[in-house]
Amino acid sequence: PARPNARRDNMSARRALHAHVATCSLNQWAMDFDGNLERTLASCKEAKEAGARFRLGPELELSGYTCEDHFLERETTHHSCESLAAVIASGVSDGMLVDVGLPFAHDGVLYNCRALLLDGELLLIRPKTALADDLCYRESRWFTAWTPERLARTQLPPVLAAACGQTSVPFGDALLDVDDATIGLEMCEELFLPTPRHLAQLAAGATLIANGNGSHHELGKQRDRLSRLREATSQTGVYLYSNLLGCDGGRMYFDGGSMVCAHGVLVAMGEQYTMREVQTVVASVELQPAAAAAEAS
Repeated sequence: PARPNARRDNMSARRALHAHVATCSLNQWAMDFDGNLERTLASCKEAKEAGARFRLGPELELSGYTCEDHFLERETTHHSCESLAAVIASGVSDGMLVDVGLPFAHDGVLYNCRALLLDGELLLIRPKTALADDLCYRESRWFTAWTPERLARTQLPPVLAAACGQTSVPFGDALLDVDDATIGLEMCEELFLPTPRHLAQLAAGATLIANGNGSHHELGKQRDRLSRLREATSQTGVYLYSNLLGCDGGRMYFDGGSMVCAHGVLVAMGEQYTMREVQTVVASVELQPAAAAAEAS
């Protein structure tokens, strides 16, 4: 996969390859752009105050997940981009890599996306490559799946261009090189595929996988999620998992439980079913086991 480069030292504090990372669960609501932005910024500030150098948020956090046919209205995408511009202008990405979810249109086609920010710069917009259409999900009604490992460039709308000073950014499925870390991005359904996206990313050299989710509650589902994260990191690597929290205005209940796994071990996990609107989980992890780091050096 292609590798857009982040130029500044935002992940590792020293050659031992440690990183202070944060994932969060947010009680977002469909079409509540002001409230969603407030909770997104609150989680970013909590992560930054705790010393995190990377913050991961849940799927479609700026718009809310269950907007349904409102996704087909241009105003939904426009207001989501306004919220992203406000995140950029807030300064929360100064010295911290920030990953936020939103709907975004590229060449007139709507995608379920994640935006990666650092020091007020948009590094990458990553569209989802596998859509959820089973059980209570109907993502292909509104979104189009992106081709895995394809990387293009997209023109930014004026509100984003004004915020970050860029006219276009990389758009697609790529690894992100950040000094001593290589970040792979997985999105919800891609974890549950027969061949999950993270397998190719880890094989290509990813040391950290970040996955923003809108995953509803089912009995025993958190056990299944944790099992998949442990398996994904059983050989090496770190996995950050972020999930929505609450009802989002629809009939599904998102149960939170955001997690950090490293080298097959659960390092940190947030509460499920909490009444807190913002829950930020921070952990210090080794991006590479000490023995492997010594061998590489």
